[in-house]
Formats: sequence, C-alpha cells, structure tokens
Amino acid sequence: MVWGQSGAVMALYHSGALADIVIILGILGVFYGITQVGREWAGVLRPTVVIDLSFRALPRYTLFSLVRGLAAYCISFLFTIAYGYWAAKDRLAERLLVPILDILQSIPVLGFMPGVVLALVSVFPNSNTGLELAAVFMIFTGQAWNMTFSFYNSLKSVPEYLQEAGTIYHFNWWQRLTQIEMPYSAIGLIWNSMMSMAGGWFFLMVTEAFQLGNRDFRLPGIGSYMSVAVEKGNVPAMIAAVVAMVLMIVALDQLVWRPTVVWAQKFRIEDTSQEESMDSWFLDLLHHSHILRWIGAANSSVGHAFGSLISRLVRHVPRNIPDRSPVASAPARHGVQNRPSFSVVFARVLFFLLAAGLAFALAQVVRLLISVRIDEWLRLLRSDLLTLARVTTAIALGTLWALPVGLRIGLSPKLSRIMQPIVQVAASFPAPMLFPAVILLLALLRVNIGFGSVVLMLLGTQWYILFNVIAGAQAIPSDLKEAAASYRITGRQRFWTLYLPAIFPYLVTGWVTATGGAWNASIVAEIVTFRGQTLRAQGIGSVISEAAFGAKFAELAAAILIMSLTVVLINRFVWRRLYAVASTQYNLSK
Repeated sequence: MVWGQSGAVMALYHSGALADIVIILGILGVFYGITQVGREWAGVLRPTVVIDLSFRALPRYTLFSLVRGLAAYCISFLFTIAYGYWAAKDRLAERLLVPILDILQSIPVLGFMPGVVLALVSVFPNSNTGLELAAVFMIFTGQAWNMTFSFYNSLKSVPEYLQEAGTIYHFNWWQRLTQIEMPYSAIGLIWNSMMSMAGGWFFLMVTEAFQLGNRDFRLPGIGSYMSVAVEKGNVPAMIAAVVAMVLMIVALDQLVWRPTVVWAQKFRIEDTSQEESMDSWFLDLLHHSHILRWIGAANSSVGHAFGSLISRLVRHVPRNIPDRSPVASAPARHGVQNRPSFSVVFARVLFFLLAAGLAFALAQVVRLLISVRIDEWLRLLRSDLLTLARVTTAIALGTLWALPVGLRIGLSPKLSRIMQPIVQVAASFPAPMLFPAVILLLALLRVNIGFGSVVLMLLGTQWYILFNVIAGAQAIPSDLKEAAASYRITGRQRFWTLYLPAIFPYLVTGWVTATGGAWNASIVAEIVTFRGQTLRAQGIGSVISEAAFGAKFAELAAAILIMSLTVVLINRFVWRRLYAVASTQYNLSK
C-alpha cells in the first residue's frame, strides 16, 4: 500500500501534475495573504494595539511580518539596481552617491524612525496604512544598503573581455545591463539578498513595536509578539515565536533562496564544469510544471514586444555615456558626439535635485544641532569611540571563524547543500529574540554588558562576512582550482595564493556591510530590557536608543551625525583603499 502511494506520487511528479497543484495552491495562498494584509492595512488606526500571545494568533502574525519583509525586499531590489547602476556609470554622481550610501548604511533604524513614522501617520491619520508603510520602510533600511554595495562593486569589477564583447556586438546600455552586468552580478547579489533579508529581520522587534515619547506604536506581527512576550517574561510565548520564525525562514530558504542560488550557478564564469552540481528539489519540481510552460509560451510574444519597445527607447542613447567601461571610449556616431542624450540630461537633473534635497535636509539638521552644548558633544564623542572599539572587536572575531568556515562551505557544493539552510536560518533569525537567553548566560558567566554587547553585535553581523565569503568561494573558477591541484599547491599555500586573492573583493564587501550592521546593531546591543530590568552600556548606540524613544530630536541628530561621520571616515580611509587593492591586485579577470 505504501509502495502504491509512493508510486502514485512519483507518477504525479514526473507528469507535472504535482507541480501544477503546488502552483495553484501557492496562487490561492498568495491571494488569501493579500486579502488578509489588505484588511489590516485598511483598518482603523488604533491608539493601542493589544498583541494576542496565544499560539493560534502566531500564523496570522507570521504572515503579516512575512509580507512586510517581502514588500521591503522588492523595494530594496529596485533601489539596488537603479542606485547601484547610477553610481557605477556616472562619474559625477558617483562622488556623491557612494558617500551618501556610506552615510545611509551607518544610520540605524531608530535614526529614520521618528521622522518617517510621524510623517506617514499624519498622511494617513485614519488607517493603518501610514504605520504599515513606516514599518516597511524601516525594514527596507535594514536591507537595501548591503545589496546596493554588492551590485555597485560587481558593476565596477566586470571583466574587461566581457565589456569588450559588448562593444564588439554594439550593445546598448539595456543589453549591456541585462546580458552582461546583471548575469555577472547574480551570484553576489543573490547571496547578499539573503543577507539583506536577514538584516531586515534583525530589527523586526523594533519596527513592529516601538515608542516615540509617550506614544506607543505597535503592529500585529511576530516581532511585536516576541517583544510583548519578552516584556512579560512569557517563556512559552517566546519559544513559540522562535519556532514560528524558524519555520518561516526554512520555508523561504527552500522555496525561494535555494532554488535561486541553484539557478544562478549558470552565471558562473569559468572554462570548465563545476565539480559537483547543486540542486534544489523545489526547482526540479517547477521544471515539470505545465502551467509555467503555458505562461512562458504566452509571455514569449509579450516579451518580444517589450524587448522591441526597449530597443526603440534606447536606440538614441549614445555610446559615449559617462562611465569607465570600454564603451565610454568607443567612437560616437556622426552627429551624436556633442549632443547630450535624454538619459544624460535626466541624470544631471536628478543629480542636482538630489543635491538640493540634501542641502535642505542638512539645513534642517543644523537647526537642531545648534541647541546641543559643547559638553554634550564631548560626551557623544566618547560614547562613539567606545562603540567603535566594540564594532572593531566584533568584526575581528567574526572574521576569525567566518573566513575558514565560509571557504569550506563555498568550495563544497555537497556541504553547501547541507549547510545553506542551517546558515540561512541562523543568519535570518532576529538576534534580539535571543538576547534574553544570551543576557542570562552572560550573567551566569559574570560578564558585564560592556563586553557582552560585543557578543550581541556579533550575533547579527558575523553573517555578512560568512555569506560574502561563501559567495566568493562559489565564484572561484574551477580551472584555477584544477591548476592549483595540478601544481600540487595545497594547505596554507593554496589559501594565500588562490583562495584569499579570489575571495578578497567579496571579503571586503562583507567587512563593509558587517561594519555597518554592527553600528546599527549597537542600538539594541548596548541597551537591553528584560523583565523590567534595563542593562545599559555606555556607547553611541545606547544614546541613540534613549534619544529616539524619549523623542529627544536634537540629541538624536547629534548622535547620528557623529556615528555617520565615523563610518564615512572609516570607509574613505580604510575600506575604499581595500576596494582599490581588490580591484587592481586581486581581480581574477585581469
């Protein structure tokens, strides 16, 4: 009987019926989720939201949090492509856009929260829409910068022979983006997308349950569920929230990220085949679907028409666009060289509008900073240096274990298949949910919160390094590994001559994003509340948290300014130089 049932399932699998059933159920589930979320968004804004700590409320809360995270990721992806492409291709804009990205990455979620929440709630005073949009935006601020840095760095390191191929075939900017640059960036962008989703989950408890002065803003979700459970010391509810979060992350990994990682392997740049192919049971299932084939056939004509439209739109874009690729030095057609295209004019107008907006925002910040006294500036500076020491320590500790472990996972497709779900769960799990257990452990070990905050930072930032190392290891061409084996280069020599140079650009990206993540994590690592007791470590993170929750806008602006300046200076004098080394000395395409 069991054999017969198994045989029937296999028959459905190979016929494609099982895949079609899964797709139909998925479409119905998405439709149901949209209707439930739509009701919540359109609901009346309530002064206080009571979070139900019963187990039956968890599935609905998990659905709400999942939708917020996916909505924020879609916005982050579009932002990444537009912002990263603009910064990589326009030399003038690059001088402004990259420092802005450094600053935005250094601003913690609580730095965006007061203005965004108050503005959106005032725009939608009678519904939850403003508060929901604010939550999505704050999750976006935990996702976008890491992805954008990865895409920007990939665009800057596209091999010259690929750029020359685009020039030979007379690719316009759209063809170059979709057929050369996006495929080349795919592996790094996908792994950093997974890490960005993890970064968004990290602050889930803050984005769904927070206070501004005497106002309490809460949204139903797994983050607010955990926040209330921690406040009340409800251990069963905390365990239930952890289980629900793990199940959601595993489902995302198996249904989204693992198939995407396997699909992206076709963009590996190498002359030999991969030693062991990666696989995904869900991707294999979708390959048998008749519905997807019908949709693909129906969309082929639409895609052809869309491609023709894009070709007509970009036909007049000149080949001497202001970037650093060989296409910039290609001779322009007669009559086009001295005539700026619409895209160039639009980019310049957008650039000056951005500069004007920044100038206006800076003027508003200066008005707040005037009231800050000198002794307060000195106190903030001391706090900033203490947090800097903790961030540096956390990055060093994270690198010590993430570098060898990431290499081991990335170099072995078999091990990657086993470890990726585990790593994804560990990376995506909101570390603040574990803070109560970690605090209890630190108390048993008699470790004060000053040193303990380094451990709390490490819980959320070490994964940036690990994911980038894994992505870099998976992108190492097999022919180089085979050459190292042929010359019998093993052990430490192989690490220093092949692995480290090959992954160094990815490692630098991991360091940059991990550093930004550590600064952001300081706002929840340097001040922790559990069962009514507040543990506070002196640092810029705890200052920002207290200023944000107390609606002390002048102190908040001053603290964020000092933190941002510190991050920008480190990026300019440390990370930018390492990026230059990575693109010149350790670029495998040169």
